[in-house]
Amino acid sequence: MLLKLKRTPGIYLAGFMGSGKSEVGRLLADELGWSFVDLDADIEASEKVPIAEIFDTRGEEEFRRIEREALQKRVREVERGKPMVIAMGGGAYVPEANRQMLHDRGVAIWLDCPFPRVCARLKGTSGRPLARDPEKFQRLYEDRRDAYSRADFRIEADTDDAGALVAAILALGIF
Repeated sequence: MLLKLKRTPGIYLAGFMGSGKSEVGRLLADELGWSFVDLDADIEASEKVPIAEIFDTRGEEEFRRIEREALQKRVREVERGKPMVIAMGGGAYVPEANRQMLHDRGVAIWLDCPFPRVCARLKGTSGRPLARDPEKFQRLYEDRRDAYSRADFRIEADTDDAGALVAAILALGIF
């Protein structure tokens, strides 16, 4: 096990929306016997409204503030020794301050899902406010790749087989 994981047992799954973070995170946590947290579900539970409604009524800046606070709360649990796999929202890993907080307190893994697969997975969904405009959506995908590339590890996620992605993460040899 990496010394970083011994000190703070946190695995933070980063990647664009639709990349499989929640499904992979759930399976990985089960495999490791760790807790699993979907940060977006955390936010919806605490705010008692869907994320799309937060974006529509309070704006993206307010959502990012709420997201940062939710992430900090979970990271504090990891710091207290609670092993956890956290599936973050697509934008949570973009701010430098968030990346630094996570880098110092566990391991970030980027699920790098190709854009066509992301689009196929999200087709027909309405709860993704940043996916409403196809051109802006693709630009956002490209813009975020640089931030994601700063994760500790990259897993190519060009499959719908979440078990295969968990196996690829376990094969990294960090546990």
